[in-house]
Amino acid sequence: MNWKLPTAIAAMSAALLVTGPAFADPREASPNDPTCREGSKPALLVRVTGLKNGSGKVRVQAYGPGASNHLKKGKWAGRVDVPLNGRRSVDVCLPLPSAGTYSAAIRHDANANRKSDWNDGAAFSRNPKLGLTTKPSFGQTAVRVGNGPTRISVVLNYRQGLSVGPI
Repeated sequence: MNWKLPTAIAAMSAALLVTGPAFADPREASPNDPTCREGSKPALLVRVTGLKNGSGKVRVQAYGPGASNHLKKGKWAGRVDVPLNGRRSVDVCLPLPSAGTYSAAIRHDANANRKSDWNDGAAFSRNPKLGLTTKPSFGQTAVRVGNGPTRISVVLNYRQGLSVGPI
């Protein structure tokens, strides 16, 4: 058996799991959240596009401020889940504890089974290229958040054979 295939499968599984357990203890937020109004508190307003279907939920998690907890399980600074209800793009407001530099991990539970699997999509702030064997660094995903909302856009990526990319 070729050893590269199991390694690639394991790496893709890790990439899908970086956002932690699928939708446990969700907080739902919308772009109408008062935190995302101009002149309010630090927040990320994330436009999520490239969804392969409108079912399930999207989870947005931020890590920071700073690189010390980047993609560490349970070490996120903020997390929200948003049901898609048929939408193929969604704006998500993610309140943050303070201004600083953060990274965001975004996950689409495409089949709404509350588990990470091959049907799920993933993205990160600043849209780094994703692979089956690597996770993006903090430097590749870092976004400066000021004292008000910071707008970013991400395009989801899905497994396509042994590669990962937008659909």
